[in-house]
Amino acid sequence: MEAQPDRRRYDSLRRLTQAKQTHAEIAEAARRLFVSQGWTATTVREVAREAGVSVPTVYAAYGSKKGLVQALVDAADLAADPARMVAELEATPDPESQLAGMVGYDRRLFERAGDLIALLREAGRVESDLAAVYQQGRLLADRTRIQVFSTWPDNTLRVDLDLPTAVDIYAALCNIDVYTTLTTERRWPPQRIEHWWTQVLTRELLNPHRP
Repeated sequence: MEAQPDRRRYDSLRRLTQAKQTHAEIAEAARRLFVSQGWTATTVREVAREAGVSVPTVYAAYGSKKGLVQALVDAADLAADPARMVAELEATPDPESQLAGMVGYDRRLFERAGDLIALLREAGRVESDLAAVYQQGRLLADRTRIQVFSTWPDNTLRVDLDLPTAVDIYAALCNIDVYTTLTTERRWPPQRIEHWWTQVLTRELLNPHRP
């Protein structure tokens, strides 16, 4: 007679777990379709069919196609382990080590969500909402670099660089296009790219005669 109350006690947890699983299945179905056939060609109905749920369930979970994309972007950021980057930045004040921490995050992001980033940029050429999502991601990345570079002592950057230029150089070197070229055309493994980025950024940004 006591088993029934115990079962009811966990009903809410069971429903929450099932809802999270459904959300994840919808997001994964949307990602497959967005990447394989493009943002514009993909409908919410197709996402629902791919995920094995109803159309109202998709809208209830994410609100719209844009909501789906934003959820995928958020998931990609978590998959790249930003907490690990923050821990690495806090572990040492050494600029080269901090560059390595930021580069490691970028490599993980491109490795795990490069297809999504490319999709978002291309779709943003015709969809202003998606262009805003992509631009927000770029602005957040720049903000992180500005925050880190600003903590460095004077004369850490090369003498011919100001802070905005240093951020520009980082963005020009460490981006999805360079990553894609090296992995797909040149067959570099991601770890080699990460190591090379750290070396190049150290050479291009840091004053070799810094204190």
